[in-house]
Amino acid sequence: MTKIILARHGHVDWISPERFRGRAEVPLSDLGQRQARVLGARVAKSWRPDALYTSPLSRCVRTGAEIASATGASAGILDALADTDYGEWQGLTHEEVRARWPEQHRLWLQAPDLAAIPGGETLAGVLARGIGVLQYVMQAHAGQTVVLVGHDSINRILLLQALGLPLSRYWRITQQPCCVNEIDIDGETFTLHRLNETLHTEGIV
Repeated sequence: MTKIILARHGHVDWISPERFRGRAEVPLSDLGQRQARVLGARVAKSWRPDALYTSPLSRCVRTGAEIASATGASAGILDALADTDYGEWQGLTHEEVRARWPEQHRLWLQAPDLAAIPGGETLAGVLARGIGVLQYVMQAHAGQTVVLVGHDSINRILLLQALGLPLSRYWRITQQPCCVNEIDIDGETFTLHRLNETLHTEGIV
């Protein structure tokens, strides 16, 4: 059986007030760094990862470094774990996007699987690379425990795929900074044991 420990990076300043972060290099805030340290301790307490991969963006790389330090696992990069490419929306607030692209913003909130972000990715495109991540883990690390550190968007997509749910359910899943999800893969069967677990980050300010 292959186990995936799927985590989100720590807090960054663009989370609140919320901006479309995408491929922008937004570093961990001081809070995010503290969250990453306790995430590393949380992973080390319960699992012994055989491999650790992060998105190429620094907020994930830095979070992964804390897990690597706590567990002794070496960290690698998987480009396919990168955040959604938000194209012309990157760096903008929801209010700014709504003012310029009202219909596409409405679709993004109400039917995200149908939204076409100007110059960016569709959720179907994110799903395609997310499936590639799962296939890589299943082939390269069969029977092992693998930690993946990604973003809110790619994590939602991976979880939807594991649960056999459509992209239209994108907003039905929440991913808090430095949360933990646990997925077992047995052949072609995915079993979700933990979803958006954040007890380890409670009380951190």
